[in-house]
Amino acid sequence: MAPAQREPNVVVLGGGSWGTTVASICARRGPTLQWVRSEETAKDINENHRNSRYLGDECVLPDGLQATTDFSEAAQRADVIVMGVPSHGFRGVLIELARELRPWVPVVSLVKGLEQGTNMRMSQIVDEVLPGHPAGILAGPNIAREVAEGYAAAAVLAMPDQHLAANLAGLFRTRRFRTYTTDDVVGVEMAGALKNVYAIAVGMGYSLGIGENTRAMVMARAVSEMSKLGVAMGGHRDTFGGLAGMGDLIVTCTSQRSRNRHVGEQLGKGKTVEEIIAAMNQVAECVKAASVIMEFADQYGISMPIAREVDGV
Repeated sequence: MAPAQREPNVVVLGGGSWGTTVASICARRGPTLQWVRSEETAKDINENHRNSRYLGDECVLPDGLQATTDFSEAAQRADVIVMGVPSHGFRGVLIELARELRPWVPVVSLVKGLEQGTNMRMSQIVDEVLPGHPAGILAGPNIAREVAEGYAAAAVLAMPDQHLAANLAGLFRTRRFRTYTTDDVVGVEMAGALKNVYAIAVGMGYSLGIGENTRAMVMARAVSEMSKLGVAMGGHRDTFGGLAGMGDLIVTCTSQRSRNRHVGEQLGKGKTVEEIIAAMNQVAECVKAASVIMEFADQYGISMPIAREVDGV
């Protein structure tokens, strides 16, 4: 009789709200280790089963989730890497990872952003820094605190290899968190970066008192703009009408817990970008994405008037 196949070791890099939430999902399925920079956060996860800094005291993490500040330990243990670090730190962590990681370990990004300077998607950075490692993204309408608190939600896991995606998807499923699969990595990554820009527009509208009709119009036209650019870059049109596109756009534009909507609201009240970012303890990818999106629009000859106005602001 063949021996039972062991559960893969999932290693989540990053100690923020969404990285911790995904780590808690994976820990309900199998062995999961989370690498964090802060000794205090690691102690909170290991001893109190909480990440109080990012998820508050109410969200209890599973006993099976362990945290470490030892990067080498995390890298060497990994059968699957989940990247929960923001776009501006993504490449640096991968470069460090390249010194320790075994060949062919899949890398799943949680980042809904683009790299400034290169305009690269996260999977492209993985391909460049870790050639031979399958690269994809997990994304959808996922406010971290709600998922951590157990509200029903869903996401899309995009990997170039659908067989691999189907195998990995089970790591990211619980009774209340459903994961679908697709091979449209470009579409899911671009949808995640694009929707943040439109959340700024809607957020500004909340502060300026625009009506519900206007908000609905902006979101509907946003899906159109997102689809045009995404398809031009090689994405599938259906992706932008699904969870990673329209679904994520709706929650990012309407939730009071949305960081990107918050940026828009504060801009609408007259604050500067610098003031807003300084007051936040989490990363809002929208601020870095707006100018990059307009470079793509010009490159592909796509008219994106809403995104252009946001970039202008």
